Amino acid sequence: MKKILIDINIFMDFLFKKEGHEKVAEVFKLCAEKIIEGFSCSHEITTLSYFLNKSNKDKIKIKKIISVIIKQFPVIAIDAKILTEALHSDMDDFEDCVIEASSKKNNIDYILTRNTKDFKKSIVKPITPEELLIILENNCKPRSK
Repeated sequence: MKKILIDINIFMDFLFKKEGHEKVAEVFKLCAEKIIEGFSCSHEITTLSYFLNKSNKDKIKIKKIISVIIKQFPVIAIDAKILTEALHSDMDDFEDCVIEASSKKNNIDYILTRNTKDFKKSIVKPITPEELLIILENNCKPRSK
């Protein structure tokens, strides 16, 4: 089973119904069906909560959203070892470096993101939801004889 770490911009696309959110919904459905395994990072959950609070003051709704994400996408804890490894990444943005280090530590196959250019130097391959769906579709096709 493929393992993906979901970048915060993917969660935001889905929650705020940004362009491409339909493809994100397809990926999330595959996670719910246990066809792929989706993960989040602990720091992304707190940042997501911040953005949800800014856009929607309904604390009960925000808690429900966060609860669903935590249940659906196992949360990778960020510790000193991951942060230290992130400091040694070749990438520029520290938050992206933390995503990369978390992915490496947890044997993640892909980082699911809209900003693949930010992960050009990543050891773990960055892909968009559309690219992931194509990969999965191609892997499920019967092979020609």
